[in-house]
Amino acid sequence: MEITEIQVDGYEKVVRCQDPESGLHALIAIHDTTLGPALGGMRMWPYASEDEALFDVLRLSKGMTYKSAVAETGLGGGKSVILGDPKTMKSEKLFRAMGRFVDSLGGRYITAEDMNIGIPDLDIVHKETKWVTGLARAEGSSGNPSPYTAEGCLIGLRAVVEELDGTTDLSGKHVLIQGVGAVGGALAVMLKEAGAKVTICDINDARVEELCKEYGFDAVDDEAHLDVTCDIYAPCARGAGLNDDTIPKLKCRAIAGCANNQLLEPRHAQALKDRGILYAPDYVLNAGGIINVGVELLPGGYDENEARRRIARIYDNLKLVFEIARNENIPTSEAAERLARQRIEAARQTS
Repeated sequence: MEITEIQVDGYEKVVRCQDPESGLHALIAIHDTTLGPALGGMRMWPYASEDEALFDVLRLSKGMTYKSAVAETGLGGGKSVILGDPKTMKSEKLFRAMGRFVDSLGGRYITAEDMNIGIPDLDIVHKETKWVTGLARAEGSSGNPSPYTAEGCLIGLRAVVEELDGTTDLSGKHVLIQGVGAVGGALAVMLKEAGAKVTICDINDARVEELCKEYGFDAVDDEAHLDVTCDIYAPCARGAGLNDDTIPKLKCRAIAGCANNQLLEPRHAQALKDRGILYAPDYVLNAGGIINVGVELLPGGYDENEARRRIARIYDNLKLVFEIARNENIPTSEAAERLARQRIEAARQTS
């Protein structure tokens, strides 16, 4: 196993691991640990190149810093990515090697679930390092974070509709959800229970069909989903979906989804503002999962009631972000970053 450092301005540590024996090729980025050790999920994706993977891990880890700062988890921001096809390349050897890679950082980075990585994978990682969260409840951990991410998004959506219409009532609001995996699917069910009209789409047609059959959702073809007129568009799949091509096509009043890094570039927040579309910054809205696993690290261990109490703050944090954006006449993404930086700087001043 060979671990090498990559120098990136503005990041505390970025490292690469290549292990020919297991086939592991992975990156870990630690963005900022001012508030605590860097907690962030591990994802596996068939990236076209290491440069593409590096772009992803850098954006994600920085987003985790801001997410944890706004959510006041007492943690910093980091992320890890494994380059490879999760359908064909997963193995015990690979995840054991990944565990040793995580462990080499001595607790500065703590991992968790993310795209294409589940509890069985993390269980193997855990054989080589203690720096893992989100394991099964039976092990005293917090379990799958997806339901808590969805719950936090639902709470945040109440702040969004209040900003739009002066009420937290979701009934009758039309929400278009793009991506109905573990988080997006759970959010769709919660929204329907709250009385919203829900339209779903996904590149996985079988998943859409399954959910429509069970819950009676309306569905639209994924490639044509931007043609749907709705109150709220909720991107819940991969990031970078808000860009020069898609923003002019949007037919919504607000964007509030679970996906990370929804803006391709920071300037796209201004493009949304110019169109009069309210944007709920993704890392503020989707913080429920990281809040939940972060509670594992508190003295006394995981407490679901404490996790839910902290997740409920997502509403207050979004309200604060919207207030800053209104008062300063800036995009909501800039307001969220300002709030995060204020909280990080306050910690630096008291340390």
